[in-house]
Amino acid sequence: MTRPIRVELSAVLVGLAGAGRETTPYVLTQPGPDLPTRAFDPDEHRTLELSLRDWVEGTTGLRLGFVEQLYTFGDSAREARIAARAAHTVSIGYLAIVSMQAERKPGSDWRPWGQFFPWEDRRDGIPQMLEDDLLPRLRKVNRGASFQDRVRLAFGLDGYPWRDELVLERYELLYGAGLVAEHFTDRGADIPEELPAFGRALPVDHRRILATGIGRLRAKLKYRPVLFELMADTFTLGDLQDAAEAVTGQSLHKQNFRRMITKSGLIEPTGSLSQRHAGRPAAEYRFAREAEWDRRLATVRFGGARR
Repeated sequence: MTRPIRVELSAVLVGLAGAGRETTPYVLTQPGPDLPTRAFDPDEHRTLELSLRDWVEGTTGLRLGFVEQLYTFGDSAREARIAARAAHTVSIGYLAIVSMQAERKPGSDWRPWGQFFPWEDRRDGIPQMLEDDLLPRLRKVNRGASFQDRVRLAFGLDGYPWRDELVLERYELLYGAGLVAEHFTDRGADIPEELPAFGRALPVDHRRILATGIGRLRAKLKYRPVLFELMADTFTLGDLQDAAEAVTGQSLHKQNFRRMITKSGLIEPTGSLSQRHAGRPAAEYRFAREAEWDRRLATVRFGGARR
């Protein structure tokens, strides 16, 4: 007899907070922590996305901007530790962007996504834990040349470039090598006491869903200006660069970035000067109203501004 299927929506809700080098990408979690997840009720909502938007707005007070479906997560192993159920749960992952400048309902639990993937922020160089501990362990994994080739490619070693969008690939390598807690909990096994905490674990496969969402957002920046969805109504060029660096986890060349963004036609000066930061006042910009359609279609290549 075929088991019935229960459909859930799991949301990777991303927002930015902080200023300057302290600009930080955050994701919304539920107590646990866990990604926000709810069952889809077709009698209540006509589409999956409408269900997601209504649910997020009702629980957080935030209206979603950019929303994109990620992937369907339904492996049988995702419920290995959960008691037998009448239905097998399939989770449809979504990436959604919110403005953290908006007023939020109390109780919203926003966490820096670096808690879950501490090796992904390279703005100040290669993270020490990656160089001193994680990579040496990966290099010792004896799974043949193809595995080590994947390690070099995913982590930008031995002449390969670091590709910021390969978040899921890096996590999957750690998972397969038994270097993250979920490798053991998914199998109903105890986590070895000697295993360092390489990022905060999430229940079921939610860290995999989160990695998929972060990788999708970073990849999206290469051909769609979704970065503006994370910004306040007005911003300086410095604010915009800080946001781009926070999301990609990489430092960008200041002059190249400013030249690229001012030539894109996507922003326009407001005529005002910002007093938000220390130092000389900086010109404020906003998204160009006449570029509303381009906002969805135009290309902004941050790669050309990398150091």
